[in-house]
Amino acid sequence: MSYDEPPMFRQPQSRPLSAILAPIVLVVLIIEVIGIGVWYFWPRSAGSGLNPNAAPREVTPRGELQEDEKATIELYRQASPSVVHITRLGLQQDPFSFDVQQVPAGTGSGFIWDEDGHIVTNHHVVEGARDFQITLADHSTWNARRVGEFAEKDLAVLVTDAPKSRLKKIKVGTSADLQVGQKAFAIGNPFGLDQTLTTGIISALDRQFQAVEGRPPIKSVIQTNAAINPGNSGGPLLDSSGRLIGVNTAILSPSGANAGIGFAIPVDEVNRVVPEIIKKGKVMRPGLGIQIFRDPEMREMGLEGVMVKRVVPGGAAHKAGLRPPRRQFGQWVAGDIILAVNSQPIRSSADLFAALEKHKVGDTVTLRILREEKEQDVQVTLQSID
Repeated sequence: MSYDEPPMFRQPQSRPLSAILAPIVLVVLIIEVIGIGVWYFWPRSAGSGLNPNAAPREVTPRGELQEDEKATIELYRQASPSVVHITRLGLQQDPFSFDVQQVPAGTGSGFIWDEDGHIVTNHHVVEGARDFQITLADHSTWNARRVGEFAEKDLAVLVTDAPKSRLKKIKVGTSADLQVGQKAFAIGNPFGLDQTLTTGIISALDRQFQAVEGRPPIKSVIQTNAAINPGNSGGPLLDSSGRLIGVNTAILSPSGANAGIGFAIPVDEVNRVVPEIIKKGKVMRPGLGIQIFRDPEMREMGLEGVMVKRVVPGGAAHKAGLRPPRRQFGQWVAGDIILAVNSQPIRSSADLFAALEKHKVGDTVTLRILREEKEQDVQVTLQSID
């Protein structure tokens, strides 16, 4: 016979663990929320640093600006309207409509040269483009086009269609009497930040800067520690009177940013080159009408000087009887080697270019040449070359 177990002796059913933990977790969360609220809203003692009565400080009057500060402010006010932001325009085809449109392809700086709208900048700023936009100090934008350039001096000239009423030409100084230690001021558009003023001093003079390989370096280049960064190229370097003393062109820096060593083309060189570009679109240089062997080739042959490689028919050297390498009695004979120009020794192509740059088209110079192991003098009337 069976019988049911009395109810008091039945085994209780076990509860799931989650049912036990859930109330505990909820209670803990409630306690934490209450604790955080009490901590956040509980009044703080003075040692906490918080003060509900805090208010802005009273401004202390600054007094008069220093005289050098006033001078710098006035210099910027006077010179900055002459500085422009140059945007080089390139062509790009829309991938959907196939329409060709102009797009920005690079930027740089420049300055207004005259009331006719001529803008001076670096050759490397405008290189590879035909059309440009300039932004004036009043933030108005105008089209500009190329007039000409002189790559060897890293100079170029644009002209803008901006009205004369908006153009303020820069004051031009001289670089002949500059002194190391005098103040220098650069205005430009570094990293696209237009109308940026940096200050410094002239760190050194008579530096040399190679703008184009195989051509003579730009001499008497100004070194400054006024900050020059990418985008400053083509902008003016000014003296403390706000006069143009150079065109900022390059920096010496492993990172490509300002390292306190910047270079500017001296204004006396600019003042010589720019008018010629405006007149003719290019600079006509005096030359001999020859092609020469490169310096490494001369070193490989163990020779010093500059050897004539080719003579332009009808040119100055051809008329003077200079000879390139030629075959004589079945053997190659070296071309004439230029050893001096007007008694100035010539040891490299740079020496030759530098000697010729002292003259103008139509001048007659005396060349000391080595021909078939004999030295002799030849007179050449310099011709115009591009």
